[in-house]
This record gives sequence, structure tokens and C-alpha cells, in this order.
Amino acid sequence: MPDSVYIHIPFCKSKCRYCSFISFTDESGKDAYIETLLQEIGVIYMGEPLKTLYFGGGTPSLIDAGSLKKIIDKFNLKDDCEVTFELNPDDADIQYLKELKYIGINRLSMGAQSFNNKILNLIGRRHTAEDTKNAVKLAKEAGFSNISLDLIYGLPSQTMEDLIFDIEEILKLNIQHISTYGLKIEEGSYFGSHLPPNLPDDDIQADMYEGVNELLKKNGFYRYEISNFSKKGYESRHNLNYWNNEEYYGFGVAAHGYINGIRYYNYTNLNDYLMAENKKASEHKLSLKEKLEEEIFLGFRKEEGVNVSKIKTKYNFDFEKTFAPVLNKYKDFIIKTPLGYKLNLQGVLLSNNILSEFLM
Repeated sequence: MPDSVYIHIPFCKSKCRYCSFISFTDESGKDAYIETLLQEIGVIYMGEPLKTLYFGGGTPSLIDAGSLKKIIDKFNLKDDCEVTFELNPDDADIQYLKELKYIGINRLSMGAQSFNNKILNLIGRRHTAEDTKNAVKLAKEAGFSNISLDLIYGLPSQTMEDLIFDIEEILKLNIQHISTYGLKIEEGSYFGSHLPPNLPDDDIQADMYEGVNELLKKNGFYRYEISNFSKKGYESRHNLNYWNNEEYYGFGVAAHGYINGIRYYNYTNLNDYLMAENKKASEHKLSLKEKLEEEIFLGFRKEEGVNVSKIKTKYNFDFEKTFAPVLNKYKDFIIKTPLGYKLNLQGVLLSNNILSEFLM
């Protein structure tokens, strides 16, 4: 039974140059979109008590609090439900933040990306470093005590010194969660067709990732997933639902969901989504083999690693016996845990190569 929900808000004032997500800079369809979204939820959602609700984008902070409340009111939230909202730093306004808190949002995720204004301008971000600092300050004033910032490394012209400066600036803000992502040049993004100069190479990106790990660990954060660091008790419960291979609803244009063993995604064209009676563009029922592979891949993303007992119970599959040659081959990169196996830091850097050997 799914107890997590993802809501996609696809509107943006402008498109960041690295972004390949489904988003639209024409905001004229916002009202029609919200109405269609409410209808979709009314048809699909079965009233299950939710442990997490996540508003992602796009830019959810382009939607007024009244419309957001209509969406939230559609759901049966547990008393301790984690309700996450992605906020663009330059949309932070004390009145709006207080309204978000009042309607039940209790976790904020902001895209800082960098604290170097020159780099922010280069990658097409609308906000400045000061906007991010001010947004965190206002969020705390509004009563938020669970705040996450996104950071990208491997950006054009970025040096290790730039990255260390970014981390130090984040640490000064005394937040609870940090997500760090290496820049990937995606097809469909501006950078995908206009490759920027002075990109750090793969070796420098790897050094940057190790540097991030070391600095955050020294300052009270622990890595609970490949790209995510938190203080104890502030892990993203919504994202852990994905990495634990649990089911969830996805609502809105381009949203993905996983229900009753079926992975689906909605129409990516806004008009198609608005007009279609059935919003799902594709559905795929996972085979037992596909489910098992996902369990292994997602398990290795987490710091706690793969739980071999859980795999044995769910799939009647002997992980250690089957993959003994792979575990031995990568013994310098895979650590035995009380529950199973996990990647060490060097293993994370080689994860694409290592995980390919767990395909069946």
C-alpha cells in the first residue's frame, strides 16, 4: 500500500542551463494545471494515510499557498507526515513562508547550487548567494526547523577552493540536510547543446566528491545515501522511500509512480496531460528479476547498504551465494555489514562499474 506521494509542479520563471527536467516558462496555464491535478488526485488516490508528501518541480514556489492548501487537503496525512516543499531562494518572502508553514509544510528544500555569484550566473540561476542566505534566515523566522540545501559540484570554472568555500558557507547557515550532485551534461538541457568551457574533468569531480564527504563528516553530517548528507534524525523520509524500493503515488505532468508492482509515468506534454482522461503515458509491470535488481541497486545507494536477509525473505534469493565472485572481485570496495553489504567511499566512485556486475 503506497504511503508516499510526489506532486510535480512544472512551471519555472526561467530554465537553468543544466536542467533537463520537464518544466515550462509559460505560467499562463497554472490555474488549469492545478484544477487538473486536483482531479487526477481525486480519481487515483485511495485515501491511504501518508507518511510523506513531496512538492517538486519545476518551481513549486510559483504556486500560491491557497492552491497548495487545496492539494494538501486532498490527502489523509499522518500526524508526523513529512511534507517537503522545493523553494527557489529568490521566492522566499516571510509572509509566503509563514503561509506554507500554516498549511502544513514542515520541510523545505532549496536549490542553492553554489555561493559563487559568477558561477550562478553562468549556469542560469536567478538567485544570488545572498538570496540563499536570506531565504534560510526567513525560513527559520517563519518556524521551519528542517531545511535542506542542494549543491552542485563540477560546475564550469569551479575549483576545489570554490567548492570548499560553498560548503563553508552552507555550514554557517546551520541547516539540517545537504544534497550534493556532480554536474552531468544532459541531453535536452541548454548545456547539452552549448557545452560550457572549463568543466572539471571526472578525476577532479571525484576529488570534489571526496572533499565534500570529508568536510561534511567533520561538521556533524553523515552520508546516508550516495548524494545525501544529514544530521541524525533529519534524513529525507520521502527519498528514503524511493531508495528502500517502496511504492508511491506520482501526480502531475511527467510524474512517476510505483503502485502494485507497476512503474508508470504521466504525459510529459502539458497539453496532453491537461486533456487526457487517463494521465498515464506508460505503465510497466516489473518482473521478479527486475524487482530484485532494483532492490540491489537501490540498496547499494544507501549507507546502510543491501540487506541480504530482506532479499532472501522477499525474493527467496541467496545474494551471497549468487554473487560471491563479484563480492570477492570488489572486496576492496564493498564492505560487509551486520545486515549485508555496502559500498565504501571508493566503491561509490566506481559504483556504475560495480553495480553493472549485479545485473542478472
